[in-house]
Amino acid sequence: MTDAYITDPFFYSLAVPAVLLLGLSKSGFGAGFGSLAVPIMAMAITVPQAAAILMPILLVMDLLGLHAFRRDYDVKLLRFLIPWGMVGIGVGFLLFRYMESRWVAGLVGLTTLLFLAQRLAFPPTANSRPAPRWVGAILTATSGFTSFIAHAGGPPINAYVLPMRMAPMVYTATMAFFFFFVNAGKWIPYAFLGLLDWRNFMTSLILLPLAPVGVWAGVRVARTIEPTLFYRLVYLGMFCTGTKLLVDAFRG
Repeated sequence: MTDAYITDPFFYSLAVPAVLLLGLSKSGFGAGFGSLAVPIMAMAITVPQAAAILMPILLVMDLLGLHAFRRDYDVKLLRFLIPWGMVGIGVGFLLFRYMESRWVAGLVGLTTLLFLAQRLAFPPTANSRPAPRWVGAILTATSGFTSFIAHAGGPPINAYVLPMRMAPMVYTATMAFFFFFVNAGKWIPYAFLGLLDWRNFMTSLILLPLAPVGVWAGVRVARTIEPTLFYRLVYLGMFCTGTKLLVDAFRG
């Protein structure tokens, strides 16, 4: 008889830190680390199952993030980002059955590392301009796509938004609202693909109490951290994410 939820202790030894990292990323502090959640859990289960288990947890984290940052988001930017994120979800849904998730994750990792290399080689100045909107549209749609495949939407959208050098709270709030809509847009396609089942849902409930812990810790730091240090930590998170995703793609 199949267990009503996952009982493997090895799975939980990976899932607990993965969910905490996801919570930190939802607060903006540690942004980029959240993309490691699925690859970490995928050491014990399949990537699609890991993504499905995280769906209810993401919903709770997103709602906590919306409440915490409800006064700080950039409405004008969100009006541009959200539709393109939905386009990416649509592409992810259409291609889900035909693409290996590890290669998608590897592509995200490579893009992330190339972005960081560009930032180090050509650091921004006071006169630096953000990327044009057509580049933003491509990166945002890519974020929706990679978020659908493996909840790894952070690096592509960061490549577009980070050069804008927003205040940490505005950046964090805007990303919180963007990913709320992106994650909400995954529910019906995930159900249609058969990824949402009772066993995954019960496993999600076991992990759910960890959601507010990670978000709370990150929100506390995001409200007090010095902006230069904030962005250095964001870049560190992106470096770790990019390296992990790229290595996993070639290890198979």
